[in-house]
Amino acid sequence: MFAPLGPSTNTSFFLLTGFSGLEQQYPWLCIPFSSIYAMVLLGNCVMLHVIWTEPSLHQPMFYLLAILALTDLCMGLSTVHTVLGILWGLIQEISLDSCIAQSYFIHGLSFMESSVLLAMAFDRYIAVCNPLRYSSILTNSRIIKIGLIIIGRSFFFITPPIMRLKLFHYCHPHVLSHSFCLHQDLLRLACSDIQINSYYALMLVICTLLLDAVLILISYILILKSVLAIASQEERHKSFQTCISHICAVLVFYIPIISLTMVHRFGKHLSPIVRVLMGNIYILFPPLMNPIIYSVKTQQIRSRILRLFPLKRY
Repeated sequence: MFAPLGPSTNTSFFLLTGFSGLEQQYPWLCIPFSSIYAMVLLGNCVMLHVIWTEPSLHQPMFYLLAILALTDLCMGLSTVHTVLGILWGLIQEISLDSCIAQSYFIHGLSFMESSVLLAMAFDRYIAVCNPLRYSSILTNSRIIKIGLIIIGRSFFFITPPIMRLKLFHYCHPHVLSHSFCLHQDLLRLACSDIQINSYYALMLVICTLLLDAVLILISYILILKSVLAIASQEERHKSFQTCISHICAVLVFYIPIISLTMVHRFGKHLSPIVRVLMGNIYILFPPLMNPIIYSVKTQQIRSRILRLFPLKRY
């Protein structure tokens, strides 16, 4: 068994948790997980390629979609080595420095996805409620500024609590709850004073994920009000259809986060396998589903992908 290390060992290693009790099934489990990661990487690379190479897609909505695809691609790349490493039997533990780096990217990319979804909600609000001024409001220079703000907002504010993890002493058994590293997981193992990190992380979640969710909800209330004011039934349907993909992406992102939070908060009696499974869904479900949602629901993306991969008819 992995022995707990002393409080002064900040260069220690942490044991990653896979699917406890199913170790004999890892050769079989690695097949669906490897397939999912392959689909995540392929799907988001295809999305980026299509948007990059198709001039007709060089529009604000698709620029934001490209940022979303890049975020999802990076999320997959940041966790693939530990999740598949466990299932393939290549690794069982991770160093503190690597763990801190991974948690930085996971949390930063989660905040980044939330920020992109908020920017896309603003894009849909302008497109539906103020279509005549759409091109003058969302110019290329404004999209670049929005992108820089998203990156800064996502990674700047999480730097202090993540950096402080390096200063803590970890005297509890070095066993993580997931097959990847999270800030709250490392706090649980620390023996130092973690109050600053705990309160800072809580405020960060409230000011990013929760605030973004509220603003997205408000934007759709305004969009719905505007759509219902349209006299033509056909125009109503057309206006609302432009928002379906984004609504699905929002649900795909927020439902796993809420579910994982509920499991950690109220599911102490649940099997560890449930927590590990929910953690993997939180990491993998949005990057897997977003390319599918937008390729199915967005006609411009779908037609370009069909040209990229033509189906032979016999």
